[in-house]
Amino acid sequence: MKIIMVGVACLLACGASLAERADSLKPIKINAESSVVNTVTQGGTAEGNVVLTRGTLIMKAEKLTAIVDPQGYQFVTLLAAPGGLATFRQKKDGGPDLWIEGEAERIEYDDKTDVVKLKGRAKVRNLEGTRVTGGAEGAFLSYDSRKEVVTATNTATGESKTGGGRVEWIIDSRRSPAPAAPAAGKQ
Repeated sequence: MKIIMVGVACLLACGASLAERADSLKPIKINAESSVVNTVTQGGTAEGNVVLTRGTLIMKAEKLTAIVDPQGYQFVTLLAAPGGLATFRQKKDGGPDLWIEGEAERIEYDDKTDVVKLKGRAKVRNLEGTRVTGGAEGAFLSYDSRKEVVTATNTATGESKTGGGRVEWIIDSRRSPAPAAPAAGKQ
């Protein structure tokens, strides 16, 4: 039996809010215990409690590699410590306290497309304050922050395979609870 969920689409999102648009105009800053940077290509590696920030986007991992293409776009790979998880968190447009966060053994961030790929024990959650309003988990998740689309597959390669496991999707109900019926004898 093939169990997959591909194109989880906008239903995962809280309304039509998108990742903070202003973040894409800000520089990427990387803080770590050690790093090697090629000053010609601007690419490099960082290790030890790595923290990447870009506006409201915060990514954390044990190791990071960064490549810059000829047009100046960055491609960053974050790796968790053995047994751990790399994380990301970003403010979303559309409300004062809307966030998306995720975790995986490996996270890839493509600055050109604003796509985050999470591989191995991957989870993504939408938050309104601290309340989880939706989420997905699986072996592989791809989050397109421009379109607010999450794709979930049952293998870490991004392919879906029969017997490869399951993915899960959570949608928070936006409906208000029905008003309580008046007690008997009281009108």
